[in-house]
Amino acid sequence: MELFLHHKYYFMKKITYVFLIFTFIIVLGVLFFGLFKGITPQTNTEAGAVNEQIYMDNNILQLPQANKDGGMSLNDALAIRRSARSYSSEPMQIQQVSQLLWSAQGINNKDNFRTAPSAGATFPLEIFVMTNNISGLERGIYHYEPYDHALELVHMGDFSSELMKAALGQSMIADAALVVIYGAVFERTMNRYGERGERYVHNEVGHASQNMHLQASALGLATVVVGAFKDDEVEKVLQLDNEVRVLYLMPVGITH
Repeated sequence: MELFLHHKYYFMKKITYVFLIFTFIIVLGVLFFGLFKGITPQTNTEAGAVNEQIYMDNNILQLPQANKDGGMSLNDALAIRRSARSYSSEPMQIQQVSQLLWSAQGINNKDNFRTAPSAGATFPLEIFVMTNNISGLERGIYHYEPYDHALELVHMGDFSSELMKAALGQSMIADAALVVIYGAVFERTMNRYGERGERYVHNEVGHASQNMHLQASALGLATVVVGAFKDDEVEKVLQLDNEVRVLYLMPVGITH
């Protein structure tokens, strides 16, 4: 009887150990999931897109570092720069998106100045992108954060038809792999320069968009500057507040 109780005691002890180890593994799994649940793989399954994964952390996508050395010469980029309104169905890569956004409003020195000049360093521009066909990245509207060189998700989904309608039916808005949307907070510059500040903001969007135009040429991409759109409808698609006014659209894609 004592031997039976002895074996029963050790058997129950082993069962208890197994139960505790199993419970410990489950707890570790729950903690691991809780720690990394903000990182969600995004994939683009559009025709022709590479099925790779781009990870976002709490709706923030850290862009790959922009290439600041080498590449096509400025003279060559100027020589081939043209407006293009027709694009292939080939997807763009996230590295190309990174390079384009950095060229327009990226930080280029230790004082946090940018690639485009800004009156009094007031930096009124706000850049949004609508992704139609970026390899590995879901369709949606994102906001560019220059200081972090990152994209923040604003709205997930396909907004190409809505934005094309707001742009008077221009088909390149829906056909492009990416549409860059330039907005501005005029008060940032006008608070300093008064009414003349409005002119400075328009000057600045010209600087930034030309930077991107030349960068697109250097990358072998096609783009065009679009000014024909209904401001209020574009701002409605982006769900902007009254502070940001839309100035330009730039569809970008792969050349035929």
